[in-house]
Amino acid sequence: MDNGIKTKLLRQEEEEEGDLKERIWVESKKIWRVALPGVISRVCAFGTIVVTQSFIGHISDIDLAGYALVQTLSVRFINGILLGMSSATETLCGQAFGAGQNHMMGIYLQRSWIVDLITSTVFIPVFIFGTQIFKLVGEEEAIAKSGGYLSLWFIPFVYNFVFSLTIQMFLQAQLKNMIIAWLSAFQFAIHIPLSLLLVYKLNMGVAGAMIALSLSSWFLVIGEFIYIFGGWCPHSWKGFTAAAFKDLLPVVKLSISSGVMVCLELWYNAVLVLLAGYMADAEVAISAFSICLNINAWEFMISLGFLGAACVRVSNELGRGNAKAVKFSIKVLLGTSIAIGLFFFVLCLVFGKKLAYVFTDDDRVADTVSDLSLLLSFSVLLNSIYPVLSGVAVGAGMQGAVAIVNLVCFYVIGVPLGALLGYFTSLEVKGIWIGMICGVLTQTITLIYLTWRTDWDDQVKKASERLNRFYLNSNENPEQISNES
Repeated sequence: MDNGIKTKLLRQEEEEEGDLKERIWVESKKIWRVALPGVISRVCAFGTIVVTQSFIGHISDIDLAGYALVQTLSVRFINGILLGMSSATETLCGQAFGAGQNHMMGIYLQRSWIVDLITSTVFIPVFIFGTQIFKLVGEEEAIAKSGGYLSLWFIPFVYNFVFSLTIQMFLQAQLKNMIIAWLSAFQFAIHIPLSLLLVYKLNMGVAGAMIALSLSSWFLVIGEFIYIFGGWCPHSWKGFTAAAFKDLLPVVKLSISSGVMVCLELWYNAVLVLLAGYMADAEVAISAFSICLNINAWEFMISLGFLGAACVRVSNELGRGNAKAVKFSIKVLLGTSIAIGLFFFVLCLVFGKKLAYVFTDDDRVADTVSDLSLLLSFSVLLNSIYPVLSGVAVGAGMQGAVAIVNLVCFYVIGVPLGALLGYFTSLEVKGIWIGMICGVLTQTITLIYLTWRTDWDDQVKKASERLNRFYLNSNENPEQISNES
């Protein structure tokens, strides 16, 4: 009898183990279907910024510092606002797709264009008065003038964010983002020869590098427009409609909370670069710090792919009303992302000291980057955890809570600690980075606790209420409803 019970239990365990493996495999396929195109597109899109920095770095050390200042402060400032506000599109489109209300997705997309276009235009003076702003915050005059000149070249580049970010989230929510991966890969492929042509063949220098950046970024947007308007999204894009101007206030509210959440995260690094600019050798400090941040940010693009996957999987399952699937998906997402993070952690430890010469010929900058390589490796490892948890929050529409977490962890803990270690010890730039890591580590622990304590059944109810609130009834657009049925 005992042997029979043991055999039965063993069989049950094997079946459960086999069932678990099958569930993990199925969930992994769903995750990678969203994450892989997201990783490719973000790595390639950010790669154009990194390649441009490399070209400028080999032209002039002052312009390298100026580019670093603009890209890390001004561009990240605007990008943070637009990316954050666009994540509201990700929440709404993901939940609409999960609930089968595909016709609402095109309306959400148009609403996001209206909100983001107005927002970006309001902040354009940040680029027009770049030199004055950089002088005002105490940067060296030569670096401030270079940054002000480069700021003007960034204006056409910044406007591509209004469309590229929102369209990516629109397509990603309906699992059609492979087209963005192909377009982004082609964008990156043409950016390098285009930069070589304008910078060296036509001898346009810094201006040539910036023109190449804008041209390649708008190639991606034009490709996305062709895909959507050309009929490849028949259920989610019904053409332009006046309905996009209705119910803008709730979208603005969600966009603002999303914007605050992401901005506090992206501006964190910008504040630290600003602190580096007050060091004794500002040119070297800014250049070295921004090189490490860009390496970190380039790897972070992989994590953003998983952030997108987390948002889509969570929002889709909440839209379907499946709380258990949400919890299981979070576990698989974290496990996969951490495994990738460990791989890049080792990679940065091994090659971290050699990376600086890709961006500069200055030995002083390279030595400073070398000193930061160990801390860079730990930052890369943390990148594999907290973006996934942020994506979970975006998918559930909990951006407001995460915004508070980011504010406290980054600006109450990270920045003051970085300033303390950077200016009042011999650590200097390394001290600023240690402060940054402490802020990120605190945020990661808090997000883990927040995710663990979340009542996902309650989130299902909230998602349903949100969809009902935004839903356009069939009397307003019967053709759309009939197409969906």
